[in-house]
Amino acid sequence: MTRALDERIERIKPGDRLPLAKLLPLALAAFVTILTEALPAGLLAQMSAGLGISQAAVGQTVTAYAAGSLLAAIPLVILTQRLRRRPLLLAAIAGFVVTNALTALSASYALTMAARFIAGVSAGLIWALLAGYAARMVPEHRKGAAIAVAMAGTPLALSLGVPAGTLLGTWTGWRVAFGVMSVLAVMLLVWVRAIVPDFAGQARTRRPALRAVLRLPGVRPVLLVVLTFVLAHNLLYTYIASFLATAGMSESIDRVLLMFGLASLFGILIVGVLIDQYLRVLTLASTFLFAIAVWMLDFADGAIAVYASVGVWGLAFGGAATLFQTALADAAGEAMDAAQAVLVTVWNLAIAGGGVVGGVLLDRIGIGAFFPVLLVLLGVTFVVVWSARSKGFPARMETRETELAPAERCSR
Repeated sequence: MTRALDERIERIKPGDRLPLAKLLPLALAAFVTILTEALPAGLLAQMSAGLGISQAAVGQTVTAYAAGSLLAAIPLVILTQRLRRRPLLLAAIAGFVVTNALTALSASYALTMAARFIAGVSAGLIWALLAGYAARMVPEHRKGAAIAVAMAGTPLALSLGVPAGTLLGTWTGWRVAFGVMSVLAVMLLVWVRAIVPDFAGQARTRRPALRAVLRLPGVRPVLLVVLTFVLAHNLLYTYIASFLATAGMSESIDRVLLMFGLASLFGILIVGVLIDQYLRVLTLASTFLFAIAVWMLDFADGAIAVYASVGVWGLAFGGAATLFQTALADAAGEAMDAAQAVLVTVWNLAIAGGGVVGGVLLDRIGIGAFFPVLLVLLGVTFVVVWSARSKGFPARMETRETELAPAERCSR
């Protein structure tokens, strides 16, 4: 086994190695984006007291952030397609510098909501840029691994950033926590400017219309999978507290979410190592594992069973964003930025849909209604991935073989 591994390492060309130093700033950008979005959820009580509003009103700052991403991603990407990529990325990060500073200093609920909306606009642009940016730094057959590194900031923010930010805000005040986020964004600006390469935008003659992007083979199956899988995830994630209450574990929500976050880290690690060969298999496996986790939660009896179920769920979800963004980048080709903007919109629709659909189910039927709905959504996801064999979710090994030059195939 050791000899086989050594031979595999020897076959790696210098140009095939991931440029980690250049990809890590993108991972930090994902980290800042997710942490800025989720931090109010951990500081509801402190922000409520500081702004003199209800906790429900504070919760709407997360809604305002999501609305900014939802409404701005597609228009911004269309308007900025001609612009060079690094200045655009820097502008989006600068949005976090300003909006987090405004949130830290604001004594007005209206100003806070406006700052959060603009932060969401910056987030929508960053999410639309990250996958394409990472993919452009590496050879075609290493795109998946590069996107996995760029997306690593997401589970890190959920598993470590949100608990750390909540703890900091509890000890020093919520305004300090948002101030630290602004400083972190300044550091990110400097890092990106110093080390991340610049890329040209698309010439007018090479920019496809949005309708043309949606007609590309494989794009619509990927977007449908994003909608159903992320909707299922947010149905469960948004109302996990309600489930834990029925299981007698209301006081354990922080530990349960920590388990989810840590398992997500393992998920993205596995996906990052294997995605360039097994994108299709990994997507099917993630969907199947998520369904198993839902089934386990439905029959969970006791804390150990709940933690095990949440661990399986986190493992299934950790690499999902990387899988979907890589599949969409493959399907869209040169139109990947526009396609990623649509993905951001669909993703945020699924987030909003999780809150709305889950609220209706909880009020009218109860938490038990979630499980069959989740399994139906995941069943649709599995069928669409399975059906998109030629375009959307092709077998990665087969795709790679067809892309090799004849001379390279002969040399093997």
